[in-house]
Amino acid sequence: MEKRIYNFAAGPAILPEEVLLEAQKELYSYKGSGMSIMEMSHRGKIFDSIIKEADADLRKLLNISDNYSILFLQGGATLQFSMVPLNLMLPANKADYIVTGTWSKKAVKEAKRVGSVNIVASTENENFVRIPNQNELKLDSTAAYVHFTSNNTVYGTEWKTEPEVGNVPLVCDASSDFLHKKIDINKYALVYAGAQKNIGPAGVVVVIIRKDMLERSSDSLHTYMNYKIHADNGSMYNTPTTFGIYIAGLVFKWLLNMGGLDKMYERNLYKAKLLYDYIDSTNGFYKGTVQRDSRSLMNVTFRLPNEELEKKIIAEAESKGFSGLKGHRSVGGLRASIYNAFPVKGVEDFVEFLKDFKSKN
Repeated sequence: MEKRIYNFAAGPAILPEEVLLEAQKELYSYKGSGMSIMEMSHRGKIFDSIIKEADADLRKLLNISDNYSILFLQGGATLQFSMVPLNLMLPANKADYIVTGTWSKKAVKEAKRVGSVNIVASTENENFVRIPNQNELKLDSTAAYVHFTSNNTVYGTEWKTEPEVGNVPLVCDASSDFLHKKIDINKYALVYAGAQKNIGPAGVVVVIIRKDMLERSSDSLHTYMNYKIHADNGSMYNTPTTFGIYIAGLVFKWLLNMGGLDKMYERNLYKAKLLYDYIDSTNGFYKGTVQRDSRSLMNVTFRLPNEELEKKIIAEAESKGFSGLKGHRSVGGLRASIYNAFPVKGVEDFVEFLKDFKSKN
């Protein structure tokens, strides 16, 4: 095989090698069926078993009970910015949003098209270097729901636990740290996650919705935008992203085989600590951009003393097989995305590369 690089891209991002090899083996003829997953009917028995296994394995990973529906939809998290308020904002016609970065701002923009949005807290005036504290949240107990983004790929911040919102339904955009650790799904009314960070290929979005919330979905909604329609049709109202769901299912099995989400969380903590500890030890040559108690385990953002050095290290890293390190265009700097599938050895090798670059510069 051609030598694989260390892929630090924020998304579409790295997939487990075991999953890629399994998909490669089954690409031409899935389990002797004589056709690829990409060629077969989504209504057939083979794909029916694939999507049902994906549903069952995700339920095992997060201990999801029968009072939640799992939907495999399209349009990524971006479509969910609209679907969430269209389905859930009634009857209050207002919702609380916590703004911690680029994606929560985009979610607010779409929600304002539907009803009234209360910005519960925002750290934008601090350039999103931290997650708001609980005592900063100005919650409305009559809001239809509270929305937050669990991890922020652009700025490199992450919630360490859910915000406490009382009896108001909690909604989470978990796109970039979904399944990096076990969460108590019962605290949530709805969780959604675009696949291309930590689940599978671009094109799929996973939605986990508590069934009582489906009653808020109005019959007047455009059909595809209605959660209840998708739940009633088992994610088969229209042709789903069959290959993407198949890969997501393989990732779920990979996580189970790795020992589940508690084991994965231990691994993610170890990887992030390796990188952050080295960055912090360099007396400012490498400097993290986020307050330490808000640092993401998935997206490590940092800077060098000047932009010339940043351009130089990105180019040298690329030549040595460390790809995708350039920070988001809106903030600059460097960003090492070390999602579940990123290997421990990749972080170890990257730290050695950083040490060598520092010694020469």
